Order: sequence, then C-alpha cells, then structure tokens
Amino acid sequence: MTTGSYEVRVARSEADREACFGVRHEVFVVEQRVPKDLEYDTYDEVAVHVLAVGDDGTAHGTGRLLHGEAATAKVDGDLTIGSLGRLAVTRGARGLGVGAALVRGIEDVARELGLAAVDLHAQTHALRFYERLGYVAYGEEFPDAGIAHRAMRRVL
Repeated sequence: MTTGSYEVRVARSEADREACFGVRHEVFVVEQRVPKDLEYDTYDEVAVHVLAVGDDGTAHGTGRLLHGEAATAKVDGDLTIGSLGRLAVTRGARGLGVGAALVRGIEDVARELGLAAVDLHAQTHALRFYERLGYVAYGEEFPDAGIAHRAMRRVL
C-alpha cells in the first residue's frame, strides 16, 4: 500500500472474514509468534470484524469488536462497554493511518450498537498510539501471549 488510499468497512462476507484472519495470521502468528491456538478463539464467531482494504483489494488491517455477552467488560457503572481487540496492520501499511482509521471504524460500530465506551488491552509498545486516539490506561501491566499489555478505555 503506497497511495494511502483504503476503505475501512465491516467484514460482511466470508471472503472479508478470511482477509481479516489472514492479516491477523501475518501480524500476530508470524511476526509476533503468538501461538495460533491463542490467536483465534470462539469470540471470532460473534465479533464484529472490521477490515481495511486498499484500492487494489488487498487487506491491510483488521480489528474486532465484542459486545453484549461476549464483551470482557460489559457494564461499569452506567457505561455499556464494548471490547476492541485483535487490531492488526500489515507491515507495509504501518504509519499510513490505517490503524487509526480501523479504531475509529470500530468506535463507529460501537456507537451504532448503543455502547458508551470501548475497552481494549494494548500491547505496551502501542500505548502512545491509543493515547493519541483518546484512550486512557488503567490497572497494572499484565502478560497476554507472553507480551506485556495494559487495559485502556475511551468513553465515546
């Protein structure tokens, strides 16, 4: 992806979902060496998957939103919360705004679902990225798949 031109959309077809899983495999399983059995879970069946596709049809990024019973943090006080996860951008598309566009697309879906906030578990190297998008870290650092993470939230 060199033009910076891409579309962010909800993955509605089986081909879109496979493209999402392909990006996740490339980023998490291959690059970060997350075991395949940890990367894919039963939540993939109920999540809303979002996909970033370039003008040429190539998938450049993905993320998912869990809500309702599937969300890890459903309600906190008066907030109904969704969980953003599995955000991944291919190496060639990094630094082009794809990740930020995916986060905003997932937040749009969250608003459409009536959610008041979005939580996520950020790899610690990505904290500044999420902070620039309005997320605030809370709680202690914790390991997930052998990678340090922090919980973060953004009220919509």
